[in-house]
Amino acid sequence: MDPHLLRTFVAVLDHRSFSGAAAALGYTQSAVSQHIAALETDVGARLVERRPVAPTPAGARLMEHAPALLLRLDAARADLARLHQARPTRLTLACSPAALGPTVAQALAELRAGTPALDLEVRVSGREAVLADVVTGRADLGFVDGAAAPSDPLPMPDLGPTTTLAAAEERLAVLLPDNHPLARRRSVRLTDLAQAQWIDAADTAVPLDRLRALCRTEGFRPRIRHRGTDLHGLAALAAAGHGLAALSLPVAAALPGIAAVPVDRPRLVHRTELVHPVNPTAPASQLADLITTARTTSGT
Repeated sequence: MDPHLLRTFVAVLDHRSFSGAAAALGYTQSAVSQHIAALETDVGARLVERRPVAPTPAGARLMEHAPALLLRLDAARADLARLHQARPTRLTLACSPAALGPTVAQALAELRAGTPALDLEVRVSGREAVLADVVTGRADLGFVDGAAAPSDPLPMPDLGPTTTLAAAEERLAVLLPDNHPLARRRSVRLTDLAQAQWIDAADTAVPLDRLRALCRTEGFRPRIRHRGTDLHGLAALAAAGHGLAALSLPVAAALPGIAAVPVDRPRLVHRTELVHPVNPTAPASQLADLITTARTTSGT
């Protein structure tokens, strides 16, 4: 299956438009049409309905595979490029919003102290974007966060040849308005809040589908959706009563206008994990070592 044709196919369905895909990819519209026709001939099935543009059943099935296939191809290219592109004093770090906490910031400070000429760039984006940046070489190292049982790893997609390490484990907390009846509680049971109104903030808070899986319930339904990486905006929505959200307790406690109440049941933690290629750059390897040493010293 030609990856160029597959990229065109994904672009057409992402934009729901042949002309939109052409503009995004820098092709003519006729070239996009030819790519789709060639891919349909290759797989022996019609993949895209033309008017309106939508996937056929076969196209929908292919879309379940295509993004992951293209990501792995990009990852392979980046993996080979790293073999001959040494960047001893440059580090590009990608973080999900709640992963960029004191542990990561302190480790970066120690790394810069030992490498005064370090050219450091920190990018904040959603978890999926962080992982994509790491495996495709746009970032040297990434930190992602989520909820898990104590000492359990976070669920990860197939990232190919990468290394994942625990960076931090903290208490999980629920963001509540200051005037909420539970705001002065010492702790809450997450399952008691399953039928409450929640904010769907997949790039900043713990995703609601993850809460459903951990609590084994069909609750945690969103009242509104928050897209982006603005933790303060999420806190403002929670403070105004738009819904609840789950975050790391230290991160939540630092946000204005809300009450951060720890979760005691089920027994969960907010976990941050470090992800880097199996052949990391020297600064990325040094930062991973600093994180590992800090966890060993603290006993967490």
